[in-house]
Amino acid sequence: MDAIVTAGGIPQPGEPLFEYSQGSEKALLEIAGKPMIQWVLDALCQADSVERVILIGLNEGAGITCSKLAAFLPSYGEMLDNIRAGTKKLLAFNPDVTYILAVSSDIPAITPQMVDWVAREVQETDHDVYYNVVTRKAMEARFPTSNRSYVKLKDVEVCGGDMNVVRAKSVFSNQELWERIIASRKNALKQASLIGYDTLLLVLLRVLTLEKAAKLASKRLGIRGRAVICPYAEIAMDVDKPHQLEIMRAYLSEHMPV
Repeated sequence: MDAIVTAGGIPQPGEPLFEYSQGSEKALLEIAGKPMIQWVLDALCQADSVERVILIGLNEGAGITCSKLAAFLPSYGEMLDNIRAGTKKLLAFNPDVTYILAVSSDIPAITPQMVDWVAREVQETDHDVYYNVVTRKAMEARFPTSNRSYVKLKDVEVCGGDMNVVRAKSVFSNQELWERIIASRKNALKQASLIGYDTLLLVLLRVLTLEKAAKLASKRLGIRGRAVICPYAEIAMDVDKPHQLEIMRAYLSEHMPV
């Protein structure tokens, strides 16, 4: 499997991480002696399941390394444009690429074992999108002060992960739908407009299980998607705010010393 790492975000004045980044890329924030993105690249490069990596949003001068890094690409602005550009590049290397691992640069606690676990899950079924979720129990056991938001379903409370899998060819179909999906990632009202307010109501009433909610959303959106309960809280421990940055600095200093 090939991977795309998105790393183009630069915190702006007034945004939570600007004090730390001061106009530089968020992906280059220092964590336990390394740029944040280097932790992510190390995990991908050491994973048995990853063949090559495309990095979007940084260039050769960023000072990061990865033995499987096949290309640097500039940021194309919107996430969908970046994912599509990365997918085109991967298809140029290998036209037979089936699935692509899409990874955010701000989940520095992931390990090669976690990457390989996600890759194995794809082999179990035949879907267009595999969306990893982490239960509240797992998240708070590992990172009790992460202060994540959760979707409460009938059988479980979950938050979304930032390492997911998409079928390569599906990235280029139905651009309007993909744009709406990406735009709605952290906005409940936009999510409701996607899946329908009737489905949202069922979620709010907690009468849907995770599996049923995923099936209804897939049917409404016209894609075959699967929600995967990932046992690793690290894939959902993204760094968006100062307290999350400090959590990762302390965690990686203790658990993964340089």
